[in-house]
Amino acid sequence: MKEIQLTITALSPLAIGYKKPGGSISQAQRYIPGTVIRGAIAAQILKEPGVDPNQPGGDFQALFVDNDAAIFSNAYPTSRDDNGHILPVHLLPSTAVSSKTHSGFLDSKDKNHGVFDTLIDRFCAEEYGQLYDPNCPKSGGRVEPYAGFYSINNLDNSNNGQENYQLQTVETRLLTRVGINRRRATAQEKVLYSIEVINETKKKRNEGKKRNQTKDEKSLFLSTIRLEDKTLAQNLADYISHKSKNWRLGGSASRGLGKVSIIPKVQDYHFDLEKRINDFNTCLKDRWQNKWNIFSSSAISFPENQCFFTLNLQSDAILSEQWRRTMVVSPAMLCEMAGIDDSDLQLCATYSSYDYRSGWNAAWGLMKDVELVTRKGAVYLFKTPNLSAWISALEKLEQQGIGERTTEGFGQVQICSKFHHIFREHAV
Repeated sequence: MKEIQLTITALSPLAIGYKKPGGSISQAQRYIPGTVIRGAIAAQILKEPGVDPNQPGGDFQALFVDNDAAIFSNAYPTSRDDNGHILPVHLLPSTAVSSKTHSGFLDSKDKNHGVFDTLIDRFCAEEYGQLYDPNCPKSGGRVEPYAGFYSINNLDNSNNGQENYQLQTVETRLLTRVGINRRRATAQEKVLYSIEVINETKKKRNEGKKRNQTKDEKSLFLSTIRLEDKTLAQNLADYISHKSKNWRLGGSASRGLGKVSIIPKVQDYHFDLEKRINDFNTCLKDRWQNKWNIFSSSAISFPENQCFFTLNLQSDAILSEQWRRTMVVSPAMLCEMAGIDDSDLQLCATYSSYDYRSGWNAAWGLMKDVELVTRKGAVYLFKTPNLSAWISALEKLEQQGIGERTTEGFGQVQICSKFHHIFREHAV
């Protein structure tokens, strides 16, 4: 499988609509959904002369219509390191927590008290029959869930070579507009509205010696397109590169918003799934035997014949079981998605919540249906004695996603996020 990495640079404010809570203000997303990128590329291709979307076997159908169509992922905010390289961006799992009063990754000024994960410790506590109520390792105060996007910058020499975790965010502002009377083509009295937009620039903290200084940098986003056909992947990348500064994403394009530059890079999709699963089980076993055994007079043996793995949602997912929307990936659902008959698969823990998503279909000129979605960051912990039968199936799920509308970026998953290895005493 080939993967096209897209580096998206905002050249003007982006109006990526999220919802209208009432009144005259439209809220914006803090990232660019895959469905927006997919729609923009499809609309641009349809403008080219000679493109027939209904031609069987054509490139357009291969990209957007066929069963194995290209998979467009969400574009999450990122930044550059000190050497100007784009930092990979990751999503915090819903089991991550931070101090209630001083939340955030550790910084040089000791303002933030760090972030850590609770999945493994909570699971061990429940197996030992104990309550798990963690507190902040630095202040002893309360902690609460901490969500967002982060990158790991290994080039911070002032941190003695340790990994430097940094939160990736975007800055927003409100643009106020006046309504136009269509009959007179003049401003309509008492018709004002505001659009929340993502700024085209944001403040960047200086990672060098002068840490108190900040500077402006372009808002950057990182996304991917995955498809099987290598030739088609290269052709699509060449087309995006040729039109690199002609792209518009989001709404209000006719008012000067949404202008972006997209730089594609074709690469092979890299698998390290088996290593991630082995590292997760090693970490879980060590925590079980060497940390939580003090809470039991008779040691509870680790289930040696079982192998654990997590399913981490990297984007919102549209899940259904027996025609009903759900927030839980049950063992029966996972077996059906993976095409495996494993009656020994068990769901050990679930951390998920829900939201609603809609959108605009430019091809039809209609609103999309409002969907009940499971929010990104959800975590599902499974165990099975038959891991060898699951490796290739889980790799396929990582490539294609789970649930409905996966080609638009919904249902993207990762197996055994490395952030689950960050424990309370080593908060980052």
